[in-house]
Amino acid sequence: MRHACVVQDSFWFFIGLSINKSGIFAPDFSERDTAMTNNRLKGFTYGAVAAASYGMNPLFALPLYGAGMSVDSVLFYRYFFAVVMLGILMKVKKQSFALKKTDILPLAVMGLLFSFSSFFLFESYNYMDAGIASTILFVYPVLVAIIMAVFFHEKVSFITMFSIALAFTGISLLYEGGDGKTLSMLGVLFVILSSLTYAIYIVGVNRSSLKELPTAKLTFYALLFGISIYVVRLDFCTALQPVPSPVLWANVLSLALFPTIISLVLMTLSIHLIGSTPAALLGALEPVTALFFGVVVFGEQLTPRIMLGVLMILTAVTLIIAAKPLLQLVRRRIG
Repeated sequence: MRHACVVQDSFWFFIGLSINKSGIFAPDFSERDTAMTNNRLKGFTYGAVAAASYGMNPLFALPLYGAGMSVDSVLFYRYFFAVVMLGILMKVKKQSFALKKTDILPLAVMGLLFSFSSFFLFESYNYMDAGIASTILFVYPVLVAIIMAVFFHEKVSFITMFSIALAFTGISLLYEGGDGKTLSMLGVLFVILSSLTYAIYIVGVNRSSLKELPTAKLTFYALLFGISIYVVRLDFCTALQPVPSPVLWANVLSLALFPTIISLVLMTLSIHLIGSTPAALLGALEPVTALFFGVVVFGEQLTPRIMLGVLMILTAVTLIIAAKPLLQLVRRRIG
């Protein structure tokens, strides 16, 4: 998963026109235009794959739960192998592991927040459908907007207020699962706490000196500090459960690779190529992917009411992300 980036200018670009020999206007597809088009295509592809990869969390975690593994053991393995993989990636790319002394404490705090967000989300899978949990988790941009308004006095627009109301209305429609049973309030609480701690993590990173750190280094140390929670909860690994079968090792390694490393690397590349706003909008594929696997693989049910709630949440988050750059674009056009 990913941290907030500065909203960039509109990602629309215009194809220049030139007059050909016959005097007729025709598109001028210069090498630069072709390169821009290819980069944008790559950016959208990377963003879509990154979001879909993160939505695979339940696909790899739930079979481990079914084999009797605890949340703490699953997340310990996820964080441990993700740290190893990310460390190898940084070494191959010859990225420095060095830290300033002033960054250590903020990194430790952010790592704990990051880890608690994972813990609350994975714990929620024990109480509710994973697809619904992943959808509720996706309200974290809304919570970021609330935190920025309350604690940093950021101006709240009408669109933001409408989006907040829409998101929580959508959550209220998810009170009953597809099987007719009322959703566990404890499960909902866990997901809200996961979303909240991740929102605080985003604000904390972007309001501190940590925003200057390369994404890979920031995530490496966030995972490294974050794993301490599971070391302690597992009595310094004396209570760590072994992976029950060789087949499930594929789930363990995939959990570290796809929703963590691949999602991180590709989302970073996507932001670099197309900007943070369109990349963030592609994040809507995260809950969609989780819902897809929940229905197809784990037999979770979707009712019209649940689908409406999901749609309202996705719409609210899209408005939160897209509102500012769209308003800026309109003002520039009018001006």
